[in-house]
Amino acid sequence: MTEYRGRFAPTPSGPLHFGSLFAAVVSYLDAKANRGKWLLRIDDLDPPREQPGATAAILRALEQHGLTWDDTETYQSQHRSRYLSFLDHLIQNQRVYWCTCSRKQLAGHQTYPGRCRHHRTPRPNSAIRFQVESTSDRFDDLFQGTQSASPQADYGDVVLQRRDRLFAYQLAVVADDSDLGITHVIRGIDLMDSTFWQRELYRAIDAKPPQYGHFAVLHAQGSNQKLSKQNLAPAIDPTRAIDNLHRVFQQLGITVVRSTPAQMLLEACSLWQRALLSQKQILHVPVFELD
Repeated sequence: MTEYRGRFAPTPSGPLHFGSLFAAVVSYLDAKANRGKWLLRIDDLDPPREQPGATAAILRALEQHGLTWDDTETYQSQHRSRYLSFLDHLIQNQRVYWCTCSRKQLAGHQTYPGRCRHHRTPRPNSAIRFQVESTSDRFDDLFQGTQSASPQADYGDVVLQRRDRLFAYQLAVVADDSDLGITHVIRGIDLMDSTFWQRELYRAIDAKPPQYGHFAVLHAQGSNQKLSKQNLAPAIDPTRAIDNLHRVFQQLGITVVRSTPAQMLLEACSLWQRALLSQKQILHVPVFELD
């Protein structure tokens, strides 16, 4: 049997908040309950969005909550050569083109209209866009069940390298997950749409995609917005790790004895079932629990 290899990949645009802790715990439990490895990757792909000290704070908070990762953590900022190689493969196979379209030109289009598809050689001041060809795709999500879409019609061509030469998320995550041998991607349902682009990229390099599981995202009670850094979700207090984990387990419907974080996680692993989050898309957190 193939060894289970999962991962948690936070962006260092701020410290962990309750939503990101929930994501870390769910991916950790699924990996450990399946006797797998849980890897940590820092997705520091976009320097302008990074917050000084955020990476160190994230590592420290995970350790304080008993979320010990296997192997040495990796950093996307160190993988530029990997992304260039991945992109070169797509260029050689004529799956990308150079796009000069502005946001104004694309206003009103739900998907990219393909106006630059004929530009198959480098052009100044352009992004590199991936040509999506599949008219149908289908996969079984570990939490949400069967998912299907037409990647070409529903999502269209996606940018892989921006005008500023920074690599885009879709390319980097597939290149890294493929290189690390990730077998299971456990993440929030807000990233479900990205899965169809990522599966298309796996097909473009003749590689087997991982299994995907998209769990419910957290909303503050009475809010229609998910807990996120963009929505100014408050940072968790790592010195209250036991309380924080207890609240995560409450959201999952798991009851464990208050102990050390490591012991609580060990007990939670023995109780973990994917059915706890089956078909759920939103979980509401009482506002007082976020203080």
